[in-house]
Amino acid sequence: MSEEQRRAGLLLRTAAKIIDFILIAAAMEIIPRAGFFAGLMYLLLGDGLFDGRSLGKKLLKLKVVEVETQAPCSFRDSILRNSTLGLGYILWIIPWIGWIFISIALALEFILILGSDDGRRLGDEIGKTTVVEN
Repeated sequence: MSEEQRRAGLLLRTAAKIIDFILIAAAMEIIPRAGFFAGLMYLLLGDGLFDGRSLGKKLLKLKVVEVETQAPCSFRDSILRNSTLGLGYILWIIPWIGWIFISIALALEFILILGSDDGRRLGDEIGKTTVVEN
């Protein structure tokens, strides 16, 4: 990792994801039927936008990069790294099953971030990405 890029902290990453979830919830409310699918597409593809930044990450000056090349996150990488959250999002509409799955997935993601030496969550491991501050 270059000197100008350092690993993003848990608080900033969480705040960026909350902003993204607020945008997804707004899409679901504004356009009820298509909003669910628009939210899913944003959740899966968001980190590939704006040179490796979702809107939440762009506001907080974070960036998703590939671990090996430090290149900005591509749409493919974004889909891979957000697949666990996307599955939870899809299952959310099933009472209890979806709620339990997303709760376990989010708890696991936080535990992995805290326990990882390089601060990577399960999605980062799957997508071979990391989040850095700009």
